[in-house]
Amino acid sequence: MKIQRAINRLHSFIHGAALSALFYYRITSIAAIPKTSRPILILPHLLIFTAELTLSFIWLLSQASLWNPVARTVYPERLPGDDQLPSVDVFVCTADPAKEPSLEVMNTVISAMALDYPPDKLHLYLSDDGGSPVTLRALRRAREFAKVWIPFCRKYRVKERCPEVYFMREEIGGSDGHFFVEKNAIEKAYEDFKNSLGKIIAEAHVKASRDHSPTIEVISDRNSNVTDSSNDDGIPLVVYVAREKRPSHPHNFKAGALNVLLRVSGMISNSPYILSLDCDMYCNDPTSARQAMCFHLDTKLSQNLAFVQFPQIFHNIRRNHDIYDAALRFIWTKWDGLNGLNGPGLTGTAFYIKREALCGIRKLQPNAKHNLLKEYYGSSNDFIKSISKIYRPNYPTNALLTDVALQKEVQLLASCSYDIGTKWGQEASSSPMSLGDTLVQNTRWFLGLSQVALSKYSPLFYGALRMSVLQSMVYAELAYYAIYFLPVYILALVPQLCLLAGIPLYPEVSSPFFAVFVFIFVSSQLKHAQEVMASGNSLTSWVNEQRVWAMKSLTSYFLASVNAILEKIGLTKASFVPTSKIMDNEVSKLYQMGKFDFQAPSLFMVILCTLYMLNLASFVVGFGKVLQNGRMNEMVMQAFLPLFGAVLHYPLMEGMVLRKDVGRVSPSVSILSVAISSTVSAYAALIAR
Repeated sequence: MKIQRAINRLHSFIHGAALSALFYYRITSIAAIPKTSRPILILPHLLIFTAELTLSFIWLLSQASLWNPVARTVYPERLPGDDQLPSVDVFVCTADPAKEPSLEVMNTVISAMALDYPPDKLHLYLSDDGGSPVTLRALRRAREFAKVWIPFCRKYRVKERCPEVYFMREEIGGSDGHFFVEKNAIEKAYEDFKNSLGKIIAEAHVKASRDHSPTIEVISDRNSNVTDSSNDDGIPLVVYVAREKRPSHPHNFKAGALNVLLRVSGMISNSPYILSLDCDMYCNDPTSARQAMCFHLDTKLSQNLAFVQFPQIFHNIRRNHDIYDAALRFIWTKWDGLNGLNGPGLTGTAFYIKREALCGIRKLQPNAKHNLLKEYYGSSNDFIKSISKIYRPNYPTNALLTDVALQKEVQLLASCSYDIGTKWGQEASSSPMSLGDTLVQNTRWFLGLSQVALSKYSPLFYGALRMSVLQSMVYAELAYYAIYFLPVYILALVPQLCLLAGIPLYPEVSSPFFAVFVFIFVSSQLKHAQEVMASGNSLTSWVNEQRVWAMKSLTSYFLASVNAILEKIGLTKASFVPTSKIMDNEVSKLYQMGKFDFQAPSLFMVILCTLYMLNLASFVVGFGKVLQNGRMNEMVMQAFLPLFGAVLHYPLMEGMVLRKDVGRVSPSVSILSVAISSTVSAYAALIAR
């Protein structure tokens, strides 16, 4: 990290000096435009300057995460014995069985149950926001399979404890005959498990419910009483939770589901630490709990530590050739930087967090009045007791949910109305393999970040008063990241239209400032390539990252920003739609071949294809005019921009013209895009006359 830190800081100083020279050129060149000039000549210069200021603003914010990157190492062998380890509650959330396949959800559940951690100190809670009987029955089958899978993993120290991935990768766990016999038996049991899930889905109506009463069930052997659902069989406690949902009551999506899990688990196991997982984000490292405890149990860190964040790794992406999402490399570069600035932020999954941090116990006085506690935590006296005692010993699991009063209590905690009137209520992984899912998912993500940027909790203002300047800058970069759409749109339109109209926007080749613009472009490209290669990826990944970043800027970031602004002024309301986790065979084939699936929403594709055709036309026509009129000296940089865009996004041209497979661009989209781009180009050419 020392070498990377030195490279980052040196580049910051040099690139920053070049940006200062660029600003000087822009200000002086705009001031030199005659006041008698037509507005049509001044406006493009102002727009380009706006784009450059915006890009520089985000670049400045990005330097905070590059200033002091830190990597950490743990030594789990130094932890105390199993009997002294704290217990952990695992939260897994699913919302719609039609979009989040039960098999994938159960693989996540099984991988969490198989963590290398004392089973009597591991408790798993599955939140089913769809209230589907399919999910409940699948969870029962998953626990049955776990009774043979977990002992097998422990016996042979299996590293990959997600059964689907384990049998896909053919991990070797032993060389003797007994291992292969047991493995074959386990694989057969897993196939039977998958077949049973298939039958459950076929027999039931797979649809998420939006109107149902709360259901909380401890999953146990059918022939046993609930009082026997202990850890004597070496299997962690498993609890199914479907909170109450009513169409007339806001449910706050995943945040609301996690709130309910926090309350219900407080009445059942009340573990001091919580692992939160998305339904498609299985535990690929069984030692993660012990690694997290290396930080949480460190006396030097624990008092000021709320959570330990683990990185996300997608098992279905093509290493070094992923054509859709570079978010992993981007976000973990930021998180390494935040590691040196008081720690990273939550990514929404794969983190071990203190229950105390979620409940805000430190804010309350030890002698706080009962009414004050109700104001924060609701009307449940038993739940308040579980919080006020902070970390009492776990409830004995052999007494779970046998008492009628306790049954009623957890039903209340999972109801729609529980947090109404409380401060709690007021303050409340598979990667997509198609371009459409990637863009839709990013629209949802950056809508949330844009909402933060426009709220009173904006990191630049609210955060700067409560954390270091560098730390607030990192969070501000993420919150304001979607405004990349503005400079990208300007640079994809204005220079191209001005090229057609014969309006120069950049310095001549003979000007000393020409070198400044060239240096800034080359500097940013080389720094990006260095970061990509330093993370173990190839130059192919570098090209793909730029390509997909531009696509996201023109679609996802644009729509996210517009929706956030409209919501802020009260003209619309944000909504959440889960990204489908169902793998389409044709989409998967295209992905493995390294081809884009352009069967994305028409709005996205029309935007992308229109701008591509506009750039291509402006280069062909505009560059021809430049050569004809002998203006190469003053227009060469302007001609380079559409050429760069056309070459970078060649897959769009391929999808519109050359490809005949199911992933090609729809002919109707192609025709509409050509019509729009031709109209705009013709209008720009008329302006020049």
